[in-house]
Amino acid sequence: MKIFKIIYYLFLGAIALVAILLIASKLPIPGNYKVMTVLSGSMAPAIKMGSVVIVKPVPSTGSGQAEYKIGDVITFGPMGRAKAPTTHRIYDIKITGNGPVYITKGDANNAPDTREVSQREVIGKVLFSVPYLGFAINTARKPLGFALIIIVPALIFVSDETRNIISEIKAIRNKKAANSAEVAKENKTA
Repeated sequence: MKIFKIIYYLFLGAIALVAILLIASKLPIPGNYKVMTVLSGSMAPAIKMGSVVIVKPVPSTGSGQAEYKIGDVITFGPMGRAKAPTTHRIYDIKITGNGPVYITKGDANNAPDTREVSQREVIGKVLFSVPYLGFAINTARKPLGFALIIIVPALIFVSDETRNIISEIKAIRNKKAANSAEVAKENKTA
């Protein structure tokens, strides 16, 4: 029974973590951090497909330009339902009249990306990643997955509490039965 409790609490903890990250990926986080999911394997082995990445913009320097360097892993592009942002490493930097332009490359790709990335398209630098957690978050974004995140833990919680209530009722009944037997015994002796 103790192992069931451990598994139960680990499961609830994992569901809570996914729920928190799901909420964090949709709401603004103080410090301008963003929680994003990597949907491709282009950054393997550094960032595995299905990883969650924490992204933060690099502060601007005195010139108003952010200090991204060659080798930094950045997330860039539009953030929307139709197209997800891309997470790649800065391969090269070109300085233009409008500021730096980044040439990026996925670690698993043979060649750099053909599309150049302007400073304003960069969402931020990847601070760290958590492998495979993105699969759970993407599942939770779908109606069935979201329902499972709510319904399954609720059912587990309700069944656990029902077992506790039944156990308490049995204990109260046994105590009443024991008290009744003791009272009957005292009445016989009196």
